[in-house]
Amino acid sequence: MTAVCELCREEDGSGGEILFRNDKLRVVLIDDGNYPGFCRVIWNAHVAEMTDLPPADRSLLMRTVCQVEEALRQVMKPLKINLASLGNMVPHLHWHLIPRYADDAHFPNPVWAPAARQTAPDVLAARQALLPALRAAVKQYAGCAD
Repeated sequence: MTAVCELCREEDGSGGEILFRNDKLRVVLIDDGNYPGFCRVIWNAHVAEMTDLPPADRSLLMRTVCQVEEALRQVMKPLKINLASLGNMVPHLHWHLIPRYADDAHFPNPVWAPAARQTAPDVLAARQALLPALRAAVKQYAGCAD
């Protein structure tokens, strides 16, 4: 029996809240208390690699990644944005967009490395408070403002 790919389930947020969805892809705000603003751009169809997509779809996907990055930069004001498309654990095309700060738990290492510190609770709370503005910015940048 083949396991169902967790990212193929469009009806759920795959670990978070769906901020934008169209027939090709969706943007999800991941529920990660240590990384407020962590988003994923997930291709709806089950494909593993960028080159599985025709050029026009590749362009659409990367344009959306850049739009979400711009929203993150505008609202969250991170030191850096990490972009990653790994798929080693879930071979379904998706991009991670992670706002990074010098005081985050893993900086300067990847968020998947062992934690180096704990971010102060008040700093995390201030970043969490920006999420309503991020939701609106992602919708605006992705062209789906309510």
